[in-house]
Amino acid sequence: MADNKTKPTKVSVAAYIAALTDQTRRADAKALVKLMQRATGEKPKMWGPSIIGFGSYHYTYDSGREGDMPVVGFSPRKAATVLYIGLGAGGSEALLAKLGKHTTGKGCLYIKKLADVDQKVLEGLVAKSVAAKRAKQPS
Repeated sequence: MADNKTKPTKVSVAAYIAALTDQTRRADAKALVKLMQRATGEKPKMWGPSIIGFGSYHYTYDSGREGDMPVVGFSPRKAATVLYIGLGAGGSEALLAKLGKHTTGKGCLYIKKLADVDQKVLEGLVAKSVAAKRAKQPS
């Protein structure tokens, strides 16, 4: 079985954000770091070349494939910022309806600009996701 390519790296989160050429993406990334740090109580880490993640959890698929991923994270991409927050947490549909301009797909949330969404609602979505993932982890 192939190794998971998304692993924590030693790359500096601050340096990665500083290197973002789009000023809005850079400002949004700094704000998302603060928001996700509050929700998780964890410091940000780079996962792979472009994901800023917080905390980690271990997963095992029915197929037997397993690995580790951040509890929550995001990646400031050219077309949109992708948030990896696990949208399946109970009550997330109601929060998504109040969030503002966004799209979703395969458990990810896509936003063009942080200004397009209600940040309190976003923080609620992140907190729900964190609680749901931590509840699934064996102590």
